[in-house]
Amino acid sequence: MRENHGGKPAGHRRHYRRCVPAASNVAVAFLLLAICVLYLVFGPAHSDLDLAIPRIRVKFKEQPVRTAVPAPPVAAAPAPGKATDDGEDSRLPPPRQLTDPPYSLGRTILDYDARRSAWLAAHPEFTTRVAPGGRPRVLVVTGSAPGRCPDPDGDHLLLRAFKNKADYCRVHGLEVFYNTAFLDAEMSGFWAKLPLLRTLMQAHPEVELFWWVDSDAVFTDMLFELPWERYEPYNLVLHGWAAKVFEEKSWVGINTGSFLIRNCQWSLDLLDALAPMGPRGPVRDRYGELFARELSGRPPFEADDQSALIYLLVTQRSRWGDKTFLESTYELNGFWEGIVDRYEELRRKSRPGDLGDGRWPLVTHFVGCKPCRRYADSYPADRCRRGMERAFNFADDQILRLYGFEHESLNTTAVQRVRDETGGPLDADDEELRRLLHPTFRAAKPT
Repeated sequence: MRENHGGKPAGHRRHYRRCVPAASNVAVAFLLLAICVLYLVFGPAHSDLDLAIPRIRVKFKEQPVRTAVPAPPVAAAPAPGKATDDGEDSRLPPPRQLTDPPYSLGRTILDYDARRSAWLAAHPEFTTRVAPGGRPRVLVVTGSAPGRCPDPDGDHLLLRAFKNKADYCRVHGLEVFYNTAFLDAEMSGFWAKLPLLRTLMQAHPEVELFWWVDSDAVFTDMLFELPWERYEPYNLVLHGWAAKVFEEKSWVGINTGSFLIRNCQWSLDLLDALAPMGPRGPVRDRYGELFARELSGRPPFEADDQSALIYLLVTQRSRWGDKTFLESTYELNGFWEGIVDRYEELRRKSRPGDLGDGRWPLVTHFVGCKPCRRYADSYPADRCRRGMERAFNFADDQILRLYGFEHESLNTTAVQRVRDETGGPLDADDEELRRLLHPTFRAAKPT
């Protein structure tokens, strides 16, 4: 046998692994790279060459795109003198036309007094007279529009105005009803009180007198008690002057911001007589023109309930005049402009409940000012706001003094302590405070 150099038999062969040259791998890589370059250069985006090479899309993680959301449009401020969308004339049916049948509050009631007497006889637990002093049962009626005020301060002013009325009613043992609904779509604005009073009369036969008080009227003599006996023969009590109404035919001879009306057939008939003049739209405008011609000093704006009432008193005096009492011995409805700057003087010179020349106004009425600002004020808004602030604080001081506090001034809501705390009930020396706190003192010791 031949031996090879390794000393192994010649018939034995080694098997070596064949290695693929590295150059071939490099060639394949260059080939693929060349194909990619050709595709990018002559691909569909640059020529009509269509290479059957699968498209590869490399997608990197992207930041989310922030889309700008436009801010909601800012509502334009209501034009002066115009109602807002929440105003009393929004979403109401079409106005009544001059060719339509005359407006009516409802079915005519002819035997109301008999029905009411029968109901009271059947329910003796509901009396029309209440203690102390056996005065008539009185329901104070007030209210405001259903929608919120467009002015930011409006709802707060209405809240303070209602708080003022609630304080007065609590001190004098009166009931109060606050309305925020239009009971009749035809009777908006000034006229909303008509269907409300008519409804309350029928719903509360036990109430003898309804005392309407406007939302912008403030009680400013919290001790004053109305002379109820004086009004026994009358069905309607208004702040006013006979000469101005029946001789001058002045449209400001009375004011309907604060008045008393009896629960009886006569009053229902009066409301029915006033109602046809009040429907919103052309009817109200036409009567406004009539009142401007017939009443002295009245501008030609749409008909209002005050002008309509004066018109009826003047033209139908025999029917309505005998049962109407015009009160001028105290401020059942005092005009605010000549009052609000005199509160400090009144406190120095007179006492609440007095009937002299320096008497405190029972009611300070902000005629021409609009707490809710649905329509433009007749006076500068800041002047109205300042006057209302002083009236609220002047009235509130009379209540706060019961508890030992009062406002630092009538121009601020800040209060200060004016009496030390004691452990004894009714320890205040001021008899007026005692009568404010307990109506029985007022009955036993009238002013």
